[in-house]
Amino acid sequence: MLCPLTYYDAVSQQDDTRFSGSARAHSIIGSLLAVHSPNVMDTQYCFDTITSSCMKTKRSSFEHNIIYIFVLLLSVWTVFLNLLVIISISHFKKLHTPTNLIILSLAVADMLIGFVMPIEAFRLIEMCSYFGGSFCALYIVFLTVLFSVSLSNIVLIAFDRFVAVCQPLLYPQKITTTKTLMSICLCWVCSSAYNTAFVINTGNLDASNRRDVMTGFVWRVADLFVAFIFPCILIITLYMRIFYVVHRHVKVINLLMKGGKCLIEGSVKRKSESKAALTLGVIVAVYLLCWIPYYISSISVASSTTKNILTWVTYTNSSLNPLIYALFYPWFRRTVKHILTLKIFHPASSLVNIFTDH
Repeated sequence: MLCPLTYYDAVSQQDDTRFSGSARAHSIIGSLLAVHSPNVMDTQYCFDTITSSCMKTKRSSFEHNIIYIFVLLLSVWTVFLNLLVIISISHFKKLHTPTNLIILSLAVADMLIGFVMPIEAFRLIEMCSYFGGSFCALYIVFLTVLFSVSLSNIVLIAFDRFVAVCQPLLYPQKITTTKTLMSICLCWVCSSAYNTAFVINTGNLDASNRRDVMTGFVWRVADLFVAFIFPCILIITLYMRIFYVVHRHVKVINLLMKGGKCLIEGSVKRKSESKAALTLGVIVAVYLLCWIPYYISSISVASSTTKNILTWVTYTNSSLNPLIYALFYPWFRRTVKHILTLKIFHPASSLVNIFTDH
């Protein structure tokens, strides 16, 4: 059984909403497989005997090689860096904090996205998919779940930093390891259930029925608000509040230092929490900068080439987070050194205090 690419391409050409996935994955996969308005002489159908299948664009071997090399390097880079984050947080006891557990969950989702990059590249290059309808349906669900989990983890990070900075005295009671683990598990379960239900419901719509076409459109618009716009508004609101409080803390600390007063323990802790909030704020900002341009292009009249480029920008977001950790977190650089030099296999290596140089 062929994998019907009308799931994606024909939606824009024939207003076919039968097989639309969640708004996020539908847009991403749709642009990856967008037809570049080729000439008839330069194209052929994916399946010669099935004229309803998608057209396959001929590309030079140079283009094939460039795309394959780029995607291979990006995929390996993404998997490797996020694997370092996963090993670091899992192995070293000092890193078993609520905030780092969320970072661990985000790294798992990003690593899995790295594994699926070659499949997306194959679709982009060949313009066809020969894996079968069942595989395609499962793949769409898997991809949308990863995107939803990534955004859910970003929301959790924003909420964690909001409580740590704005309500520091309540943080130990509100944010515990158990509660954080439950929240992370809930994100994965809810994302899986929501995206599976969405794909199943929109997949049963009949494109020949005008009522079903409108239902599919409403589903996609609702999904866009529920799965992207609302979480982004929540994240931005939380961080606006965080930055306001951080600004006040910095002013107080500067006044204390100018007055020649020693910083009390509470002020030092607030300074540390503020720095952590700013660091994780960079992760949030990078995420939004990678995704918002794509969404703007997906709802506007943009060329398929532009959409393809912006789509892969969203994928590169999964490889940027570990670089942010390496840039802002000295402990991550130390854990990577321990991992690459195989010191993690030494006895009691998990108890090493990676917050101090040795």
